[in-house]
This record gives sequence, structure tokens and C-alpha cells, in this order.
Amino acid sequence: MKGVIRFGKKGKLSPRYIGPYRIAKRIGNVAYELELPQELEAAHPVFHISMLKKCIGDPSLILSTESIRIKDNLSYEEVPVRILDHQVRRLRTKDVASIKVLWKNQFIEEATWEAEEDIKKRYPHLFESGGNAD
Repeated sequence: MKGVIRFGKKGKLSPRYIGPYRIAKRIGNVAYELELPQELEAAHPVFHISMLKKCIGDPSLILSTESIRIKDNLSYEEVPVRILDHQVRRLRTKDVASIKVLWKNQFIEEATWEAEEDIKKRYPHLFESGGNAD
């Protein structure tokens, strides 16, 4: 379920890459210390190599920390942009309605299936305007 993404306990830079940040030094065989900006000072600067992505110079793949508004507790809230699809899954005793949600600062391939009931409670404006929100 998308919503508030924490940088601390649930993975520092998960699920989206932000940056780029310069590597300060290599620590062991599989860890690197990064030069993080002031707004990320509470995050531990050492990352496993699997959490890093080589900077390819494509600006569309890079998010700045200002554009996602990182809070003091190193979290940010994902904002839904629009509903892409709708489906109803039939279980043994009930039907479960799901919707595919496109989130701000994410590509269509990264859209997620969410429970329609939960999204209606949290973001009713998505349903009032026919599924489009700006």
C-alpha cells in the first residue's frame, strides 16, 4: 500500500531513486558512503551497492529532494495523480474491487494496484472528477 514512505526503518531510499549523490568513500567490498545533502542528514550515509544506481545522466530518472518534500522525520507522502484501471477480484465469499493508481513522480510502469475502498477514503477527489486529479 502506497502512502507514507519512510527512509529510516523501511529502507533508506526505497522505493525510488533520488539524487545523484557523490560517493565519498568505499567501505568494504559492497558498501559505499555517500555525500548526502543537509535535508537527509538524519539518514545513515552508508548504503549497500544493491541500493545504488549508476547515474546515467538522464534527468527524467532523477528526483530532487525538494520536489518530493522530505519531512523532518525523513518521510514523504506519495500523491496519487489518476486512476488508470479498475478490476474486481472474486474471492470465495466476497468481491474485492481494486484500482490501478498512478503516483506523482513515478512512471506508468510503477503504478500500483490498491484497494478501491481505501483510496476512496483517503483521496475522494480522484473519483469525483472521473479519475483525473492534477
